[in-house]
Amino acid sequence: MPVSDLGPEIALITGAIAALLLAMVLPQRRQGWCLAPALAALAVAGVRAFAHVNEARLTFSGVWALDGITLWARLLIVVATALCLILAPRWFETDRRHGEFYTMVLFSALGAIAMAAAADLMQLVMAVLLSSITGYVLAAWHRDWALSVEAGMKYFLIGALANALLAIGVIFLMGMAGTSDYAALKQVEITSPLGLTGLALIVTGLAFKLGAVPGHTWVPDVAEGAPAPAAAFLTIVPKIGAALALYRLVQLFPEQDMLRPLIAALSLATMTMGNLAALWQDDVRRLIGWSSVSQSGYALMAVAVADLSTHALPSLIWFLAAYALANLTGLAVVAHLRGRTALGDYAGLGRTRPLITAALIVSFLSLIGIPPLIGFVGKLGLFIVTIDGGYTWLALAAVLNTVASLFYYARVIAPMYFANAHDGRPATLGWEVGAVAVFCAVALIGVGLVSGPYLTHGAGIVALP
Repeated sequence: MPVSDLGPEIALITGAIAALLLAMVLPQRRQGWCLAPALAALAVAGVRAFAHVNEARLTFSGVWALDGITLWARLLIVVATALCLILAPRWFETDRRHGEFYTMVLFSALGAIAMAAAADLMQLVMAVLLSSITGYVLAAWHRDWALSVEAGMKYFLIGALANALLAIGVIFLMGMAGTSDYAALKQVEITSPLGLTGLALIVTGLAFKLGAVPGHTWVPDVAEGAPAPAAAFLTIVPKIGAALALYRLVQLFPEQDMLRPLIAALSLATMTMGNLAALWQDDVRRLIGWSSVSQSGYALMAVAVADLSTHALPSLIWFLAAYALANLTGLAVVAHLRGRTALGDYAGLGRTRPLITAALIVSFLSLIGIPPLIGFVGKLGLFIVTIDGGYTWLALAAVLNTVASLFYYARVIAPMYFANAHDGRPATLGWEVGAVAVFCAVALIGVGLVSGPYLTHGAGIVALP
């Protein structure tokens, strides 16, 4: 059991502890310095992730997978976490617990990576709990603000129920299969009602982390009430870990007739619920939250056709990367505008803040799936693999949902150019936050422009058989 196999995870733990120790000795006005060890740890973790390129094996007594899924989970989570953390120093400048924020985020990122890398049901439960417990704290960070407390409580209560269902499902499945090991589970045929119930409960528990039906209602509240850097993190990073963990779980049961239709049904319900709820939102942060729910539904399309299409996994990873960049861009714009969130606050923004307005529009267009942005490539890849996997009806429903999403994004975009500003040029948080928004918007365009070979040839990812 070489410790070096967990080099990225050890780097995150080290960085979290270093940030906490630094926060203990620094005065409140210098707490932003804790960003340095956090970013250093993420950089080391990103570099160490490449030590296991093209590997497909188990480590640590078979509970941890080192394969393409783990590699991409590490890279996506490390990059997304780093960008979210850069938003924090300005946002928490007057917060007395500022330095502790970096520690909580790094531990939560560790939980998300552990979800994607889990090769054992017990390891999966521990990963989900680590991601959840830290997430509750991050959501309710502004404890003197009612919306933040409400977001944290809703996240906690829904999470407590979902995690309990997950644990019960694991017990049921272990009891029927006689093992918690993924490699052994793949050889077991689950036909008993108790075993199938356990499998359904596990899917329900992971749906909570993914922000999918039936565990989705926390997402808009967290997007609205959590600190903007925490909202960006919580609506992106746990989703990456949960989507890849669910994909790995579905792969274990290629002959199970119940599982894939269940995932497809959750996909349809999630994207439809998210889009319909977003139509009526007058708060931009809640709108982004409900949009995030709908994006989880699209991600589940690739999960539903796991192993039914050769490009299902690359399509899922590509879509998650596109979603992470686009959602982070949108919430970075909100943070840059000092948390302005009412729809009316964005009237005339195209004339007063043209660059940041352009970044927000690029974010929304990528979430819709407009070419040549990376979101177009991600969604088109999902549609192709879903049809290839035999779920043409789901791909058609996703297309209709994508068209419906145009309306609520247009409700934000149109007033920014065609309405008059109410209070002149709005104040901003700081150049670093704006730089993150612009960087992500440029990445959405740049990566989209060079994505042609992906659609033609796919992307080879070495994963455990």
